[in-house]
Amino acid sequence: MPSADTQDYLWIAVGDIHDDPACFHRIPELAQADGIIVTGDLTITGGVKQAELVMEVLRAHDLPVWAQIGNMDRPEVDAWLSEQGWNLHTVTRELTPDTAIFGVGASTFTPFGTPSEFPESTFAAWLDACWQRARRYPHTVLVSHNPPKDTACDVIPGDVHVGSTAVREFLEEAQPDICLCGHIHEARAVDRVGRTVVVNPGALAQGGYVLLRSNSGRLSAELRVLENC
Repeated sequence: MPSADTQDYLWIAVGDIHDDPACFHRIPELAQADGIIVTGDLTITGGVKQAELVMEVLRAHDLPVWAQIGNMDRPEVDAWLSEQGWNLHTVTRELTPDTAIFGVGASTFTPFGTPSEFPESTFAAWLDACWQRARRYPHTVLVSHNPPKDTACDVIPGDVHVGSTAVREFLEEAQPDICLCGHIHEARAVDRVGRTVVVNPGALAQGGYVLLRSNSGRLSAELRVLENC
């Protein structure tokens, strides 16, 4: 098992960029950040060319960037992120010596037929595979483009919950420290599933982002919103 870590770290998490990263450079904490995390939807049904333009902006600050596809990104973007060594989708990485981060991008089926949609059973299998590696660490962070079902982070107008049951069931059982999600722009919120803190920053163009901190091995996630973005 990795040893306890006493250093302090800060990551900026954003999502639902949709070809519009203009607000990113306005995040004041970028100067202190150790890295960037993208929860999904770099583009609007775009491929590698569009994803490259977004990643160019995110990487301009000379920080590590870990990203994954959302439902709006074509499958070729997933392959390209893997080729570049930046992919978080179905990957488990070491965030700190005592913290693992792992991701599941894309989404469950929507009424819109977007490029990267999969059944709940696929998400359950992806989560289980990642967890087998991540669980060896004292602390864990899940980055799921899909929000967990029946939380403040998956509500659309009409008070309808459209999140993933597979993600919800995983959180209830595994209880990672933090779940960063997205997909539902209007559900920018912080909630809990058991001891797991769930944060959906909404779309970047609407100013939402998350400060993910590890202070002497203790994880926290803080929702922030830029004004006049």
